[in-house]
Amino acid sequence: MAHSKVSVILFALAAAAQAEVKLPAMFADHMVLQRDYPVPVWGTAAPGETVTVEFSGQKKSAQADAAGKWKVLLDTLSANSIPAELKIGSITLHDVLVGDVWLASGQSNMAFGLSSAHNAAEVLPKVNDDQLRFFTVTHKTAAEPQSDLQGKWEATNPQTAKGFSAVAYFFATEIRRTQKVPVAVIHSSWGGTPIETWISLEGFKTDPPVAKPLQQWDKAVEQYKKIQADPKIAADYAAELQRWRKEVEPAFNAATKAWNANPVGPKPIPATPEPVNPDPMGMPSPSRRPQTPAVSFNAMIAPLVPYSMRGILWYQGEANGSAGMEYRTLLPRLMRDWRFQWGRELPFLYVQLPMNGKDSTPVASNGWPWLREAQFRALDEIRTSMAIAIDLGDPNNVHPTDKIDVGTRLALLARRDVYGEKIVASGPLYNGYKIEGGKVRIDFKETGSGLTPGQAPWRAQGVEPLPLDHLTGFYIAGDDRKWVEAEARIEGGSVIVSSPAIAKPLAVRYGWANSPRCNLYNREGLPASPFRTDDWVK
Repeated sequence: MAHSKVSVILFALAAAAQAEVKLPAMFADHMVLQRDYPVPVWGTAAPGETVTVEFSGQKKSAQADAAGKWKVLLDTLSANSIPAELKIGSITLHDVLVGDVWLASGQSNMAFGLSSAHNAAEVLPKVNDDQLRFFTVTHKTAAEPQSDLQGKWEATNPQTAKGFSAVAYFFATEIRRTQKVPVAVIHSSWGGTPIETWISLEGFKTDPPVAKPLQQWDKAVEQYKKIQADPKIAADYAAELQRWRKEVEPAFNAATKAWNANPVGPKPIPATPEPVNPDPMGMPSPSRRPQTPAVSFNAMIAPLVPYSMRGILWYQGEANGSAGMEYRTLLPRLMRDWRFQWGRELPFLYVQLPMNGKDSTPVASNGWPWLREAQFRALDEIRTSMAIAIDLGDPNNVHPTDKIDVGTRLALLARRDVYGEKIVASGPLYNGYKIEGGKVRIDFKETGSGLTPGQAPWRAQGVEPLPLDHLTGFYIAGDDRKWVEAEARIEGGSVIVSSPAIAKPLAVRYGWANSPRCNLYNREGLPASPFRTDDWVK
C-alpha cells in the first residue's frame, strides 16, 4: 500500500515537471524548420528537468539549467513538404514542414500589406499555398532583450495573406517557384522606426562605439528609472490616453477619413493633442513610433535568436532619410550585430530607397540621395545584396503600391547570391570613372547583356514615361561645382558623359535627387543605382 502511494506521488511529480515545459511562440503548429543547417530548439522547464525533442527520426535531450533554460540542436534536416510532428517533452506540435526560413524586417514599406498592393485584386483570389507560411511578430518595445514575443504561424490563403508583408510575400512566392521547397517568412517590422531601434545595445558598444545612439540610450535610461520609481507617472499617462481614445480619437479619425476621401482645406488635427508616453522604453502613443535605440531589437528581434533561417530581408531607411552620412555607419552595424547574434554570416538582402518627394533642384545637396549612397556603400560588407528600386517609387507617396517588382528583385538576388543560380540579378552598379579630355567615362559592373535606356515596369499616377531614345539623369560639373544636365551615350560597359557648357569636367552625378528621372538599365530590365563620382559635402 505504501509502495503504491509512493509510486503515485512520484508519477505526479514527474508529470508536473513535464507540464512545466514551455516553448517560445515560434514553436507552434504549422511552423517551418530550416533545411541544410543544424536546428536549435529551446524553451524553459523546471530546473534540472530533462527535456527530450523528437523529429524526423532524431531524438535529442537536454537538461534545464538552474534558471530553467534548455536547448537542443537537431542535426541538419533535408527539405520536407510532408507535414510532420515535432515532439518536445509532453508537447506535440503538428503540421511542421522543413524548408527555407527568411526574416523580413524594417519599417512601413516592408510592413505594407498585400491587400494594399496595386495588383491585390488580381493576386489575392489566387493565393492558396499551404507550403508558404508567415509568422508576423506583434509590435512591442522593451528596455532589455526579451526571451519571447507574440505572433502566430499562418499558411497562405486569400484571408490570411491580406495582412502579409507584400514585399516579403512576392519574394517568397518566387523562392517557392524556383527552389521547390516550403518557404517561411518571419515578418518583424514596424512603420516609422529608425534603424537605431533595431540594433542591440551591444551592437552600438562594439568597438568603435557609436556615440550618438549610446548618448540617446543613456538619456532614455535616466527617464525610464524615474518612471519605474514613480508608478503614478505611467498610471496618469494610461488614464489620459484612455480618455483621449474615447473622447477625441473617434471624431478625429472620422474627420481624417473624410479629408482623405476629399482633401480640401487643411488636414484635420485632433481637438486636443494626443498624449505622449513619458516612458521612452514603452509602447509609443498611437500615432507615434519607437525612437529609443535598441527597443525594437529587444522586443521583436532578440526573442527570435537563435531560430535557424536562411537569410535576412531588410527594407528601411525612410525614417533616417535626412541622415545619410550616419547611415553609412548604422546599416553595416546592424548587419554585423544581427550576424553576431545568430552566430552566422547570414545573407543580408536589402532594398535601396525608391524615388519619393519633390525636388527644388535636379541635383540634391541633401536628403535621400545620401541615404541611397550609404545603402550602396554597404555592399562592401560580406554576403550583402542590394535590390535597386529607384524606378519603383512615387514622388507623392512614401508608400508606393508596386511591391511585386521589389519582391521579385530581392528574389533575383537570393536566387543568384544565396541559391547559386547563374542569372542576372542586379542593375548596373557604378564602378569608377576616368576624365578623358572634356568627357567623363563612367564604368559599370552588373551590366548583364548590355546597357540600354530603359523604362520602369510600373509608374505612380502622374509620373511621365521615361524616354527610350536617349539617356537621362546624368549631370556634370567643373571646378565651380555647378551642375548642368549632361549628354550621355553608351559605349560598351561604359557611359560617356559630357556637356558643351563644361570644358573641363570634374564630377558626374546620376539620379542624384529625391525623385530623379533617370533611365539607365541593363537589357534584363534592371535599373542602375544612383551614384556620384565626387566626395563633395553638398
